[in-house]
Amino acid sequence: MNAIKKMISAIMTAAILAVTGCGGTADKTAEKSSETAEQTSVQTTASSAETKEETTVTRPERPTFTKDDKVIALTFDDGPNLTTTTAVINKLEEYDIVASFFLVGDNITGNANEGSAKVFKRAYDMGCEINSHSRTHSNMTEMSPEDIKAEMDYTSDKIFEITGERPHFFRPPYIAVNDVMFENIDLPFIAGYGANDWEDSVSADERAEKVLAQAKDGAIILLHDMQGNSKTVEALDTIIPALKDEGYNFVTVSELFAAKGVEPQDNIIYSYAEQTAMYG
Repeated sequence: MNAIKKMISAIMTAAILAVTGCGGTADKTAEKSSETAEQTSVQTTASSAETKEETTVTRPERPTFTKDDKVIALTFDDGPNLTTTTAVINKLEEYDIVASFFLVGDNITGNANEGSAKVFKRAYDMGCEINSHSRTHSNMTEMSPEDIKAEMDYTSDKIFEITGERPHFFRPPYIAVNDVMFENIDLPFIAGYGANDWEDSVSADERAEKVLAQAKDGAIILLHDMQGNSKTVEALDTIIPALKDEGYNFVTVSELFAAKGVEPQDNIIYSYAEQTAMYG
């Protein structure tokens, strides 16, 4: 298994501009026409470069945390979408924190400028981490090695297409795993401490209470930004300030493991960074 990659500090954007002029022994009319065309080409290319430069986003530089720091990672499953995912990101921005999103590949629509892809690109540009939750959110314990790899490759490619970075972690649907999955998925497996927040009967207050009761240094919190899950968005107004008051730093999953000096191992489904048993 590959070691956790450090978060890249900026999106590298390069524009290669090529302007081809005309030469030879053409008459004056042809020469003038060639010069005009060349000037137009230069102006068009320059304008395109300026536009590209204006839309380039530099990700914020993140602090480095150590074992002495109290850290916790909020994570969100089942997006992206235009509504709940956007509302979650708005909360993260309001409180000036980061989180990690575990995406379902089939929920990714559009591109960096439209659709749900634009939504999670915004999270990425804020310093959040984008990880994989499979393509179809199916029970992968029933899949062949080929189907497992297809699920993983599809979502990884989609995320890379939008962010330029591949997922560093995988959360198995339903937290259901088997040896075939461990053998064919080359990413650390993540679970987390949940709040049953996929059930509409669980109130925002109950979700917050459960998260706060399970919070500890190095923990991964499992929440959902699935379409229409407004109670989890509401719960964040309790969860985030309370954890801040307790001295927690909000980090991505990669930052969590780096802070605790842990390289994730095979056959563990992590709910906290320093976990050594299969389940936390």
